[in-house]
Amino acid sequence: MDLVRDVLDKQLVDRNGVKMGKVDSILAELRPDRPPRIIGIEIGSIAMARRLGPWPERWTRRMATKLGGVKHSEPHRFLWSEVKEVRLNVELKVDVRETDVFDWQDWLRDRLIGRIPGA
Repeated sequence: MDLVRDVLDKQLVDRNGVKMGKVDSILAELRPDRPPRIIGIEIGSIAMARRLGPWPERWTRRMATKLGGVKHSEPHRFLWSEVKEVRLNVELKVDVRETDVFDWQDWLRDRLIGRIPGA
C-alpha cells in the first residue's frame, strides 16, 4: 500500500458511512533497525496546519484552544487498528457520535446558526 496515495487526503467515514473529514496526517512509529510502523491517522485543522509548517500549526492550535478549550488543542486521532478498510474512502470501525469530531459544528449550530431567524 502506498500510504500517501491511498490514505492521505482521502475521505474518512465512520462505520455507518458518515463523512468525518479528510485524513490530514499519518502517524508512524520509528523503530531502530526495522521499518516504520503505522500507528494511526489524524484529522482536523491542527493536523492540516502542521503540514504547512510550525507557525501555522502553532497559530491554529492557539485558536482551537481559545475557542474550544484544552480538549480541542490536539488533532482528532484514530489508531490504525480502528481502520476497517482503505478503498475509495478510509473506513473506520468507530461511530462518529462516540467521538468529539463534530463538537465544533454542533457548537456553531447551537450558538450561532440556530439563532438566525429562518435558519
